[in-house]
Formats: sequence, structure tokens, C-alpha cells
Amino acid sequence: MKRYFDTPIARLRTLGFLEGSSMLLLLFVAMPVKYLLGEPALVQSVGMVHGILFVLFVMYTIAVSVTERWSFWSITWKVLLSSIVPFGTFYVDKKILSKLGSAGQPAAQP
Repeated sequence: MKRYFDTPIARLRTLGFLEGSSMLLLLFVAMPVKYLLGEPALVQSVGMVHGILFVLFVMYTIAVSVTERWSFWSITWKVLLSSIVPFGTFYVDKKILSKLGSAGQPAAQP
């Protein structure tokens, strides 16, 4: 029986969810707390976690792109760009990553 995390794309989708969630937490919770309440501690901790997840997402996207032989101009740049746009990783997951098969090409429909 195959598990969900057995494929590189499944792991990238999970990492994208975590990176996107940390960005939203940073932008919509930690930053308002810092600037409205004057408490910078949350930005420091969430910012560190988000930074680590961002770097991991970019590095893993490049690794998956190479192993799955993605075309840079049709897939890779969109996935990389999604990591710097709020809600971007969720959009790319729905529109691109969820539709890719194990070879990085569109999955066959049953």
C-alpha cells in the first residue's frame, strides 16, 4: 500500500502548505501584534520558522523540478513565485501540483 508522502510532489505539497500557512500567520497575526500592540516577540519566532520553511520550499522545489524533469517556463518558475505571494502556495497546489503525476507530467484521468 502506497502512503501519501511516498512521492516527491506529495512532500512538496505538504511543505508548500506549511510555508504558506507560516506566511499568513506572519502577515495577519504576528505583524499586527507587533505594530498595534508593540510586541515584536511573535514576529521574531514566527519569522524564523517562516524563513526556514521558505528556504526549504525553494530548495525542495528546485530538487523536485530536476528529478521530475519539469519545464522551467511552464511549472518551476510558477511554483517558486508562489512562495513570495500571500496565498500563492495554496493556489499553485490547487492549480498545478495536485494535477501532476509521479513523472511531473499531468496525471492520467481514469
